[in-house]
This record gives sequence, C-alpha cells and structure tokens, in this order.
Amino acid sequence: MARYTCSFTLSIPIEHIQPLLVDLLQDCDLEIQYYTADYIMAREIPGSISFSKMVTAEVLIDKSTATETETRMSIVIKNEELPLQLDNHCRQMFEFIKEAIEHSRHWHLIESIAG
Repeated sequence: MARYTCSFTLSIPIEHIQPLLVDLLQDCDLEIQYYTADYIMAREIPGSISFSKMVTAEVLIDKSTATETETRMSIVIKNEELPLQLDNHCRQMFEFIKEAIEHSRHWHLIESIAG
C-alpha cells in the first residue's frame, strides 16, 4: 500500500480552512466522501484509473493548536497500489495535491514538512 504524508502550517483562521480545502480537493478531481470541521476524506472518481490505484486523501485539521491567524493540518494520500516504482500514481497525486495546497491563493504557507 502506497502512503505519503505532509504537514502544513498555514496563515488562515481555522473557521475558513475547511470549506476552502473541500473546494481545493474537488478542483484536484477528488470526490468528497465525508467531512467534519476538522477532518475531510476524499477519493478519486472511479472510471479513469484502476481500483487499486484510486487515491484516497485524508486531511486532518489541528484544532488544538489553531490561533486566530495560524492553522496546522496534515494530509495523508494513500491507495492499495504497491509502491514498486518511485514515480507511482499515488506519489504523483500526492505531489499534485501538495503543490495545490502550497500555492493556493486563499492562504499564506508558513511551513510544509513532507514525511
């Protein structure tokens, strides 16, 4: 199973981040499966890629450390594909979503740490 993670610190109030992240994930061609104020789960839309390569994205918003101007969050991008190649589909989607978050005009990126 391929799995990639990244943590972000963003300059945005916590009450604004969740709807913006939902829109961002949808713009990345992911379908929102479930969301709450501090958690979002989205998945690639079936049909364009085999089932084992379909990516699931989970976003966890850290409410405990949020301030009026700064919010931390983590993403986990995973699928059932074995990561036999470095440049696999899951890794490509991870990089695509990570860049979309880092370059979004809706917030200022303070820190990004890929794991």
